[in-house]
Amino acid sequence: MKNLQNFIDGKSVPSKSGKTSEVINPSTGKAYATAPISNSADIDAAMAAANKAFDSWRDSTPSERQRAILKIADAIEARQDELIAIESENTGKPIGLTKSEEIPPMVDQIRFFAGAARNLEGKSAGEYMKGMTSFIRREPIGVCAQVTPWNYPMMMAVWKWAPAIAAGNTVVLKPSDTTPASTVWMAELMAEYLPNGVFNVICGDRETGKNLVEHATPSMVSITGSVRAGIEVAKSAASDVKKVHLELGGKAPVVVFADANLEAAAEGIAIAGYFNAGQDCTAATRVIVEESAYEKFVALLAEQAKGIKTGAPDEDALFGPVNNANQLEKVGGFLNRVPNHAKVLVGGSKVDRAGFFFNPTVVSDLRQDDEMIQNEIFGPVITVQKFKDEAEAVRFANGVAYGLASSVWTSNHSRAMRMAKAFDFGCVWINTHIPLVAEMPHGGYKRSGYGKDLSSYGFEDYTRIKHVMTNLNG
Repeated sequence: MKNLQNFIDGKSVPSKSGKTSEVINPSTGKAYATAPISNSADIDAAMAAANKAFDSWRDSTPSERQRAILKIADAIEARQDELIAIESENTGKPIGLTKSEEIPPMVDQIRFFAGAARNLEGKSAGEYMKGMTSFIRREPIGVCAQVTPWNYPMMMAVWKWAPAIAAGNTVVLKPSDTTPASTVWMAELMAEYLPNGVFNVICGDRETGKNLVEHATPSMVSITGSVRAGIEVAKSAASDVKKVHLELGGKAPVVVFADANLEAAAEGIAIAGYFNAGQDCTAATRVIVEESAYEKFVALLAEQAKGIKTGAPDEDALFGPVNNANQLEKVGGFLNRVPNHAKVLVGGSKVDRAGFFFNPTVVSDLRQDDEMIQNEIFGPVITVQKFKDEAEAVRFANGVAYGLASSVWTSNHSRAMRMAKAFDFGCVWINTHIPLVAEMPHGGYKRSGYGKDLSSYGFEDYTRIKHVMTNLNG
């Protein structure tokens, strides 16, 4: 049994609480490690370390921060097989896909933020009032409290710490209690290149996270997680007016018009819907198809689903298990409550094996007010409904509480542009779904949260703006 520990002030330390929880391998359903359940004393220690480190890290030059972060990227890339093994054991993800689809963009994102450290922009200095010169300073915010989810543990950690540290902040990060392993490993690696206290990791449960975001020290709180968690964070942060960055749930509409390449759309949507077992806030799992192409497309999608496999990390599969027993039960619950007017065309059940596996599933003939349309399933379940015209497609697409990502599939460029304008989502893909690049922002509207990850916009979220005015005649 492995024994994970917190990482505070440059070293691995056990929790002061003395309490631990089991870490489960979702491919087997069995515990393979323990992790601390940190308490207020642990958080105090991590915050003190981060606060002390901020005094000097904030004064490091952009080039110094860039060099350190580039070295981290190089080290992760060089030791990627080690990290992949840790991530796959903790999440059940396929080893091959983790290597090809997660490591390269993750390392690229780290390098992007290393470069962003040297490219902050602001208004041109000038005399906006006679006799006075004004200019803008962009400064680090301070200590950042961060919470990451269990669907992409290592990549979501990077999305948090890379822009924060590149901007001159220091970090106390809490990974999900079910997936702490890769973040702890990352902290140990990063310690070789960062001053003590710049990056700290606290393991724990929901109470640990609550205490972290309510702590008086951090000037900013950033969370990727559920809507429930985001609302709680926003409420607690409001008590002392912390800056808040929220990336929450999603329910991405995937609108398919009859003039689209239906075969290519079915293949692309199946991959984007089932990748990572559908445990992605942008997953292509809510498909809305034009009436005249509905029957053909549904048949094509069902055929794609039948050819997709789930399996353990070392098996030839597109996706692994869902993350935990509760999530498996949640996904199964949606299928147990399928309305009478809908049809389960493929899958719809757990896989009969150890671990938390669920079969790739397609449910057709759903209606806009159905539970499966309105609520995030977060599993390998693709729903399909039909629309009559553009206006109804937009109404159905926007008719949910979320606003993170969307896609439209059509051969008509003007229509694609109309949809891109009309969709109330932070990202619109055209004839594709799910690719992300470091240079472009990721973030949503409505109950999907606020603030941006990736890009210069995400980097700027971790800075504050100061106006300086000097008297030319003084």
